[in-house]
Amino acid sequence: MPIGAIISAGASLLGGSMQSDAAGEAARQSAQAQLESARIAAEAAKFRPVGITSRYGTSSFQFNPSGYLSGASYTVSPELQAYQNRLQALTGRALTQAELAPLQYAPLQQGAAGLFNLGKQYLAQTPEQVAAQYMAKQQDLLAPSRERQMAQLQNQLYQTGRGGLSVGATGMRPSGTAGLGATTPEMEAYYNALAQQDAALAAQAQQAGQQQVAFGTGLLGSGANLLGQYQAGQVGALNPFTTYLGAGSTIESLGQQPLDIGAQLGGKSATAGANIGQSLLAGGLGAAKAIQSAAGQSGIGTALMNLGKSPEFGQGIQNLYDKYFGSSPSGAAGYNISPSAWGEYFGIKP
Repeated sequence: MPIGAIISAGASLLGGSMQSDAAGEAARQSAQAQLESARIAAEAAKFRPVGITSRYGTSSFQFNPSGYLSGASYTVSPELQAYQNRLQALTGRALTQAELAPLQYAPLQQGAAGLFNLGKQYLAQTPEQVAAQYMAKQQDLLAPSRERQMAQLQNQLYQTGRGGLSVGATGMRPSGTAGLGATTPEMEAYYNALAQQDAALAAQAQQAGQQQVAFGTGLLGSGANLLGQYQAGQVGALNPFTTYLGAGSTIESLGQQPLDIGAQLGGKSATAGANIGQSLLAGGLGAAKAIQSAAGQSGIGTALMNLGKSPEFGQGIQNLYDKYFGSSPSGAAGYNISPSAWGEYFGIKP
C-alpha cells in the first residue's frame, strides 16, 4: 500500500476517534444540563403552604429534610375551644334524652295498637249485618210497649162491643201477593203506626251500618296518627343532639379556616412556581441542546478526517516520501528502509 494512502487512513482514524470523544463529552454535558434544569423546575413547583393565624385558630405545616410536605395541623383559638367544651356537654345530654324517647313515647304506640284492634272489630261486620242487628235491638226494646198497647186496644174494642168488626179489606195485588186484611179502624191505625215506626227504624238501621263502617275507619286513622306521632317523636328527640353537634362542627370549621387558607396560598404558589419551572426547564433544555451541538464537534478531529479523505493530501505525502526516501519498494533513498518500516515509524500499520 502506498505510504500516502497509509498516512491518509491514519489521519482519518485519528480524526474519527477525536470526533467520537468530543461527541461523548458533549452528550454528558447536555444530560447534566438537562438534569439540572429539571431539578430547578421541580424545586420551583414544590407545594409550599403558608402558616396562617386568624381570630379563630392557627395553622402550621411540617416538612421533611428533603423539603417536601410531611404533615399539617391547626389549633382552635381558646375562645372557640371553650365553646366547643360547653357544646360537647350539651350534646351528650341531648343524646341521652334521645335514647329515652322510645320509653317516653311508648303510650302512643300502645294506643295506636289498641285503636287498630278496635277498628278491625268495627269493620268485621258489613253495613247490612249492622243494620239487621240494629233493627233487632230496637224491636226488642219496643216489644213490651207494643204488647201493652195491643192489649189496651183489644180491651177498648171489647168494652165498646166492636171486637168483631172488620172493615178495610183489599183484594189480591197484581203481583199475586195478598192484599190488606180486614180489621177495625182502631186496629188498622195501630198497625199502620207500627209499620211507619218500623220504616223509620229501617232507615236509621241503614245509617247505623254506614256510621259503624265510618267509625271503624276513623279508629284506624286515629291509630295511624298516633303511630305517626310516635315516630315523629323519635325523630324530634334527635333534633337537639344534631343541632348541638352541628354547632360544634361549625366551630371546628372556623378553626380550620387558617389551614384551608394556607393550603390555598400554597397551591397558588405551586401553580406560579410550576409556570416558572416550565420556563426554566424549556430554557435549560434549549441550552443543553446548544451545548451538545457546539461541544459535539472537534476541530482537529474534523480537520484530520477531512485531510484523510483528501486525495491531494495523500498524493502530497506520497510525493514527499518519494522525494526523500526514494520510490524503490526495497529501500528508501539509500537508507534501506522499507515502506512498512516507515509506516511503523510513524505509528501506521500497512
